[in-house]
Amino acid sequence: MASTPAPASAARAVLKAEARLFAREPAALFWVMVSPTVLLVILGLIPSMREVSADLGGRRVIDLYVPVAVLFALIMAGLQAVPPVLAGYRERGILRRMSATPVRPAALLTAQFVLHAAALLSALLVTAVGRTAFGVALPAHLPGHLVALVLATAGGLALGATVCAVSRTQKTATAVGTAVFFPTMFTAGVWVPVQAMPDTLRRIVEYTPYGAASRALDEAARGGWPDPAALGVMVLWTVVLTGTAVRRFRWE
Repeated sequence: MASTPAPASAARAVLKAEARLFAREPAALFWVMVSPTVLLVILGLIPSMREVSADLGGRRVIDLYVPVAVLFALIMAGLQAVPPVLAGYRERGILRRMSATPVRPAALLTAQFVLHAAALLSALLVTAVGRTAFGVALPAHLPGHLVALVLATAGGLALGATVCAVSRTQKTATAVGTAVFFPTMFTAGVWVPVQAMPDTLRRIVEYTPYGAASRALDEAARGGWPDPAALGVMVLWTVVLTGTAVRRFRWE
């Protein structure tokens, strides 16, 4: 009688299979891993972006865009990559069939989240290019920066899971993800850095997941521990979105 694969072994097998599939998607790899650095380089080549501004506390716009590019990678992974894949698996009955095997659907969810948490590697690339090409200082408070980055990643994946949970089909997941994508880009500071927004607008934006993340990463970059209020907003959004995804998600 054949032995039943151990849950851990089955989960590793799923992760390997999903990693191979992910590696075969050049578009996904580009948007998650490369496009944030491309965005930073394009902006850094604009002379005005490299000029010191008194309105920004003696910093340059390009200094503010390194954490923005990091958040851009997390947004691409959370909203444009994860939801269509998971919704497509559910629509095609893959999750339902997996539920009858030793490989539980939860292993597939975990594998997807682990792979797209690789957006953290994109963060390292953005930081390295910002430092070497444009002289952007490395985060002065590394522990605070790492905490903010981990919370931002968790919040981004929770947001992606929520989009998947409320979308019955792959097309719906793509449409909902795109609808959420643009306001999320705004609150992350892609078009206008959060620190350069008018005071009232900035305070409102900082109550959103990526607005709070932008504030926390910026404060850590300048050498301070991120404001507990910003970290608290990030934790609260992660808990709420995760709870919503768990309650609304259906395997078929």
